[in-house]
Amino acid sequence: MDVYETKPMKEYLSGNPYVGRGLVIGRSEDGEKAAIAYFIMGRSENSRNRVFVEQEDDLMIKPFDESKVEDPSLIIYYPIRKIDHEIIVTNGDQTDTIERYRIEGGSFEDALMTREFEPDGPNWTPRISGVLNFEEKDGFRYKISILKSLDAEGSQCSRYFFNYNAKAGLGHFIHTYITDGDPIPTFMGEPERVLIPDSIDDFTDEIWNNLDKDNKISLYTRYVDIATGKAENRLINKNK
Repeated sequence: MDVYETKPMKEYLSGNPYVGRGLVIGRSEDGEKAAIAYFIMGRSENSRNRVFVEQEDDLMIKPFDESKVEDPSLIIYYPIRKIDHEIIVTNGDQTDTIERYRIEGGSFEDALMTREFEPDGPNWTPRISGVLNFEEKDGFRYKISILKSLDAEGSQCSRYFFNYNAKAGLGHFIHTYITDGDPIPTFMGEPERVLIPDSIDDFTDEIWNNLDKDNKISLYTRYVDIATGKAENRLINKNK
């Protein structure tokens, strides 16, 4: 068993009906760009009734058809926010918690110590979060976190944090669920090691084309040139 094996995204997605929401952070193979991906999937009409919308450097989720919204609390939020030399990406409104803490001088970890998994028992959907820091001269660092239930009853929250120095060609992928189920089984273990190509279009196509065609909803990718800070984005909404 090779514990350092790094796989393309398609090997984690293809044939898996439901990995839920997922985020990827890493560095392109040529070492020149930071890579980010965030996608959402959905099984219910409420979950599927969503689209991504860019707002300058930020990304928000809004209803596709506002007349069909049942519960907006867990489906409408900002998955990506940019502040100064950092980019925050999460699967919920903890994006705003992290942003507030960072602006006030607090840490990524401090912010997430105030939050828990989502109150949607019996699934207890984890909160997954990441932050990229571009203060280093020739690279960047990133952190990934998952907040998940300690048990099937949702009695306590376990919080896990992972820290990485960005390495060319390597990314880390974390998602809310292992696969479909009832209840849906929560992601386990460390973020998965993935290959990050040089082309944002190759990266975007590989993810979108391998997500389950019935359950995928939206995908957003961003490549940031480490030397210049210039960003290139791609956005795909199934609802048009």
